[in-house]
Amino acid sequence: MASAAQPAPEPSSRVIFTQGGKGGVGKTAFTTGLVEWFDAHQIPYTLLDLDTENKARGSLTHYFRDQTRKVNIHTAEGLDSFLDVLDEGTPIVIADLGAGAGQVAHQWFDSMYESAKGIGVAFTAVGVVTPDPASVESVLTWAHALQHRVEYLIVKNALTEPADFSYWEQIRQAEQFRQAFHPQEIAMEYRLAKFENPARQYGVTLGQAADRKVAVPELQQMSVVLRAQAYRRNLFGELDRVKDLLLL
Repeated sequence: MASAAQPAPEPSSRVIFTQGGKGGVGKTAFTTGLVEWFDAHQIPYTLLDLDTENKARGSLTHYFRDQTRKVNIHTAEGLDSFLDVLDEGTPIVIADLGAGAGQVAHQWFDSMYESAKGIGVAFTAVGVVTPDPASVESVLTWAHALQHRVEYLIVKNALTEPADFSYWEQIRQAEQFRQAFHPQEIAMEYRLAKFENPARQYGVTLGQAADRKVAVPELQQMSVVLRAQAYRRNLFGELDRVKDLLLL
């Protein structure tokens, strides 16, 4: 008589990763805010920058150079770094995947997910959607590949003002995704160019600008400082709502 399958252990660690689909949707901008949210709650984590295409400005390393491990996922063992880092004792890994990482990531999940699940690793896939339909199609493509092996966090990033998310909210395939996988959704508000452009150029985070910890003249203006404080406060409020997808 065959023995009953053993239930998977309760999650003891979590990998949070951005879906590396369409570029330019704000994955790294979101991730930098997420990192500062963890810092504010004094929760330990390890950062992995898997954006091999974005070698300079705009990558996670650009913002957290001394904290981030750069990993080339286009190697046979690239995404195994998820597990190697967790084995070092860090319960949370935050990984920023670059555009075009889909095939590599999907193959890794097909090969390694069951083993990772067996040692208590949980995964949160962050999909960033914008008013651009291509961003929505990218999220749906990843969901088709990842299925129920991850929990889904959808970030509605307002790259324009006003932002029209009707494609995400109305197409049948997105509704089927919501019904099948029950993602949680949060909003990331539109950021004025007077903050966003110099912050991206100099690798300045919301917190650094909000606390005036950088010597960038454009980011020292009171209006910009107050904007950064508001952006941080609002994003942290959104993250507080979905903390069950971010913590153990």
